[in-house]
Amino acid sequence: MQQHVLVTGGAGYIGSHACKALAAAGYVPVCFDNFSTGWKEAVKFGPAEEGDLADRARLDEVFAKYQPIAVMHFAALSLVGESMQNPSKYWRTNVNCALNLIEAAVEAGCRNFVFSSTCATYGDQDGVVLNEDTEQRPINAYGGSKRAIEDMLRDFGASHGLNSVIFRYFNVAGADPDAEVGEQHIPETHLIPLMLDAIAGKRPALTVFGSDYATRDGTCIRDYVHVSDLVDAHVLGLKWLEDGKPSRVFCLGSGNGFSVREVIDASRAVTNQDVPIVEGDRRPGDAAALVSGSKRATEELGWQPKRSDLSTMISDAWRWHQAAEYEY
Repeated sequence: MQQHVLVTGGAGYIGSHACKALAAAGYVPVCFDNFSTGWKEAVKFGPAEEGDLADRARLDEVFAKYQPIAVMHFAALSLVGESMQNPSKYWRTNVNCALNLIEAAVEAGCRNFVFSSTCATYGDQDGVVLNEDTEQRPINAYGGSKRAIEDMLRDFGASHGLNSVIFRYFNVAGADPDAEVGEQHIPETHLIPLMLDAIAGKRPALTVFGSDYATRDGTCIRDYVHVSDLVDAHVLGLKWLEDGKPSRVFCLGSGNGFSVREVIDASRAVTNQDVPIVEGDRRPGDAAALVSGSKRATEELGWQPKRSDLSTMISDAWRWHQAAEYEY
């Protein structure tokens, strides 16, 4: 019997990679996406259902059609700068749509929920290596909305027996090693694709936002994890729930922090090309350093990142960047 998993945002960057990983593990991923930022070309590994999470009737229809054993929830607004300028948009969209989805899942009897959260729930805690027990102090509406959804999942766990695995990501990078799917956003805000665009001449230069942070070279430090490693953890999280284990939070990062300038230097080594850069001001809502100190995913899920070294992440992203582009 086929086991369906409803993947919200399944046409997006992480969601499309998750669909590939689920299909490889023997599940049938059902992509639920409104295609406002996702790519129809990325839906390759299971059926697609177009719809919006704000449309409860459409959600109920899809749950009834496929009777999924679990939900993987990736769909969300995720631009930190925009969330600082327009917090109401993030609270209304991310939180209300997640509530709609959770209620639909519970009513349909789907009790396993894997949620894409973020290290942005921790805020800016300089000098702190972050793990699942670190206090959450979000400094923007994006991180705040994700924390609120975590709280909702706990409440529905207590009231309705909804079992959840919450993954707090650090910076996701890279692309499918086979270049079947990859990273492309409109607008693009992530460092590595912006950097590769600058190398390829698709934009004049890469802007380095802030060079006066209290870090080793003045630029922001982030922990990067390969998207393929990340979605492998999601499959393990799903199996955790299928085995009847309790709701759990896991941080997903490599444990290594790299500055913006170090990422630029690594890209030069991979591509053998220079990166044109311009210096810009700090962006509101950006933390100086976010690095994972967690081993819980390794110890409890058996997760072993295989491609999360900086060179491999940039190489895979560069291969995708040269091979394919999505079109609306």
